[in-house]
Amino acid sequence: MAETSIEWTDATWNPVAGCTILSPGCTNCYAMRMAARLEAMGVAKYRGLTRKSGGRAKWTGRLYLDRKTLEAPKGWSKPRQIFVNSMSDLFHTDVPAEFVADVWSTMSATPQHTYQILTKRPDRMAAITSGLPLLRNVWLGTSVESADYLGRIDELRAVRAAVRFISFEPLLGSVADANLKKIHWAIVGGESGPKARPMDAEWVREIESACRRHGTAFFFKQWGGKNKKAAGRVLNGRTYDEMPALSM
Repeated sequence: MAETSIEWTDATWNPVAGCTILSPGCTNCYAMRMAARLEAMGVAKYRGLTRKSGGRAKWTGRLYLDRKTLEAPKGWSKPRQIFVNSMSDLFHTDVPAEFVADVWSTMSATPQHTYQILTKRPDRMAAITSGLPLLRNVWLGTSVESADYLGRIDELRAVRAAVRFISFEPLLGSVADANLKKIHWAIVGGESGPKARPMDAEWVREIESACRRHGTAFFFKQWGGKNKKAAGRVLNGRTYDEMPALSM
């Protein structure tokens, strides 16, 4: 486990490392930079997962399944919200369904924790989880960066979950037509880092309005930019830290 500064969770747990660039939201992914840094520090788990291209780290497409860490949450007695695979995607096409089932077994055995799992592959998430137990302490979500990927929300609605959530981060365009029916939580954030792309305030307000129409909890994570701390996370003169209610 690693404590984290991510505003909507307490800690991260990475039974998988490495990924593949799939859509524009992946272009400046912080996990690629972090994986390259960890490899340079000699962390074997991240060896060969990135390569330098255009002066920056990019995924090679290679994955590392860290079976040693599968049992780790069983040793964490204090209840936490845990972001699963902040350095990968549990539903990447190269992660065997059997390995996902092993992750499920650990989450089932540790009901004191709440696990938050994000994917850019909600179709595979739906297919694999249909054969797994529905766990009250597991929240399942997808990332949507622009209107081009609103279809992921429809695919997420097909997923059996106590909580379904959307991460609109990095938000790269208007998603005014987003249908948040049966979506319990929406996280919104601008891209951060040295090559951060801008986010329009109106795009954020469109999502907040959609949340109000559908009864979806709204969490505004950050404005982002090169200095995200300076930009802050105040919207309409306040912070939004809403969390979802359990649906089961």
